[in-house]
Amino acid sequence: MSVEIIVTADDLTTDDGTAADGIAAVTGRLRWPGGEAPCVLGRGGVRADKREGDGATPVGRFPLRRVLWRADRLPVPETGLPVQAIAEDDGWCDEPRDPAYNRPVTRPYPASHEEMWRDDHVYDIVVVMGHNDNPVVPGLGSAVFLHLVRPDRAPTAGCVALALGDMLRLLNDCGPGSALSVAGPAAG
Repeated sequence: MSVEIIVTADDLTTDDGTAADGIAAVTGRLRWPGGEAPCVLGRGGVRADKREGDGATPVGRFPLRRVLWRADRLPVPETGLPVQAIAEDDGWCDEPRDPAYNRPVTRPYPASHEEMWRDDHVYDIVVVMGHNDNPVVPGLGSAVFLHLVRPDRAPTAGCVALALGDMLRLLNDCGPGSALSVAGPAAG
């Protein structure tokens, strides 16, 4: 089933209606026809002009490409999206000058990359989103995923993060054609 998922950042205006100085929204709400859940966003807030390393969650509509999961930790998630187990040597290139930028790689890999096989459970389920992948433009951001939230709900490096139960509920409703849209910050 095709599902449209909307992510909105929490409003960080003060009681008098002005924007809170120097504070980026790092939490928000994820909504889809089957439910809604709190989510965590990038430490750099939500930005329309996403750049590599800025810690921001990009604004836009991103197709859900596939689900990656740790088969040694969880049963296969129930979803209509393609699913693939993560291997110990899986990585994701985040070096803009490398030809494999914003693509999966096999570790060890000579350029900078994310390790997909992590100890902290954050990547026990990862939804690969179609951000900066068709075509890949060096420097416009890499490894922007929908993944699991840290226990302390700390901001991500630019991804959208959900609690495990919310992720499983969402994936159960998703199938081919599903997409996640991140709304831009409200005009002040």
